[in-house]
Amino acid sequence: MGSLAGLLAERGDTVTGSDQSVYPPMSTQLEKLGVEILTPYAAENVPGDADLVVIGNALSRGNPEVEIVLDRRQAMSSLPQTLSEQFLIGRRSCVIAGTHGKTTTSSLLASLLSAAGRDPSFLIGGVPREFDKSYQLGAGEEFVVEGDEYDCAFFDKRPKFVHYRPDVAVIGNLEFDHADIYADLAAVQLAFRRLLSVIPSRGLLIAGVESAALREVLPEALCRVQTFGVETDADWCVRDVVPDAAGWRFELRQGDMDWGWFQTPMSGRHNIRNAVAALAVAAEVGVSPTEARGALARFAGVKRRLERRGEARGIVVFDDFAHHPTAVRETLAGLRATSSGRIVAIFEPRSYTSRTRTFQNGFAEALAIADLVVVAAAHLPEKVPEQNRLRERELVDAISEQGARAIFLPDVDQIVARLPGELVEGDSVVVLSNGGFGGIHSRLLEALQES
Repeated sequence: MGSLAGLLAERGDTVTGSDQSVYPPMSTQLEKLGVEILTPYAAENVPGDADLVVIGNALSRGNPEVEIVLDRRQAMSSLPQTLSEQFLIGRRSCVIAGTHGKTTTSSLLASLLSAAGRDPSFLIGGVPREFDKSYQLGAGEEFVVEGDEYDCAFFDKRPKFVHYRPDVAVIGNLEFDHADIYADLAAVQLAFRRLLSVIPSRGLLIAGVESAALREVLPEALCRVQTFGVETDADWCVRDVVPDAAGWRFELRQGDMDWGWFQTPMSGRHNIRNAVAALAVAAEVGVSPTEARGALARFAGVKRRLERRGEARGIVVFDDFAHHPTAVRETLAGLRATSSGRIVAIFEPRSYTSRTRTFQNGFAEALAIADLVVVAAAHLPEKVPEQNRLRERELVDAISEQGARAIFLPDVDQIVARLPGELVEGDSVVVLSNGGFGGIHSRLLEALQES
């Protein structure tokens, strides 16, 4: 929503908005734009003369702003419908979808296209460090959009990406997620089938063939399909992955074409997959992998995706958005491959799915890659039915059974008070949360400096 506000403001529209709470990096981005943010929600926040009210999918009936818009019969829309109608018509839409890696792949593709002089537009669910904002209104033909499978609004329960008019689409992987709106994996697969149904026959789908659930739906594509994978049989095939602290290297082939060696400063096999997906889209729109090689090597990454937040006492603190066991596992495994010191993970169950028991065992296995795990209290546990809630102490016990040391420290105050005494020079601390988490990153760095 903040990214859409940025696009509209840069186009010259007057934009105001409201939210229950705001925090960096989006709050900083909106402040720079001069977009007024009102909080908390209240009927008087909605201008009576607004030409359009865009309602985010976090709001439902009973919200005072939703009720006043309905009562006034004001023109209203969802984020994806507004983006589609206001910005995607007339552009080449490059939609990046999948359970994991959307933000990084979208950011990388925007970087590759920019380096090639194509001046793309983009809307991304994170902030690429190269651009220092999550959107761009460019003059070029391509529009890169992160294609989320979550629903659109209380009045439109379709997945967002069905609105995005894809010319080229990436589905990097497919797993069960979003347990608040999808009952099971089959329901998630149905959402992605709907994405397949709106890709034109002249279009292209780039698919991560290593994902079994994705392979099951691929036969339903009515467009061209290219597959990609790491050390597996695929149209875009990665060979010889070499982890290195200065940047992971890999060899890339497309069919019979050997594109040679590439390097990325990102760590982890999951980021190699993200890079290959972006290279494949870039090639489709006219930027060869050879032209993109230098841009990939210079890619500055994305805020909150294993973002280095600072160092104190020889201890590095990272921030990562991971909130699914697969993402946690890949992030920690990538860091493990290049780190010589201990890995300390601080996990806040914050997304709806991570607060349920659905992935409790999966989180235990993923977090056990770390040497020490701190589990914080789940965010707003009352939002999850009691019988379905994650049990933090059970999670701690399960991690310990996997061989890693784990402790339960419910809140940020307790974590910041205790953890500095547990840490030693050379440790890497990874904070895993998809929210603000009480500003824990800066507070922990301050506590380390003072200890």
